[in-house]
Amino acid sequence: MVKRVRGSRTGRPIMALLDLLGRRWTLRIVWELREGSLRFRELQDLIGASPTIINTRLAELREARLVELDEATGYRLTGLGRELLQLFLPLHLWSEKWAKSI
Repeated sequence: MVKRVRGSRTGRPIMALLDLLGRRWTLRIVWELREGSLRFRELQDLIGASPTIINTRLAELREARLVELDEATGYRLTGLGRELLQLFLPLHLWSEKWAKSI
């Protein structure tokens, strides 16, 4: 039997990850942190979501060990978060090509 993953009924890590990333504003937070640390207010200004939602998503991302808080510089991607972001870069490049074609 597969050990259940938090947020997954099936125990499959991919399902838990897709559930986390599918929550509103989660991917946007990861994307905005791609170039480095941002303070909460900077994230809020970039994203435009309510502070409650951003705070909730940041807590979920921190619990998932994709984002961490550095008191001096703000929120940033962890090693796992940067690794996840690298997996999205080919999709980003493809989406740019796709956008030009439509």
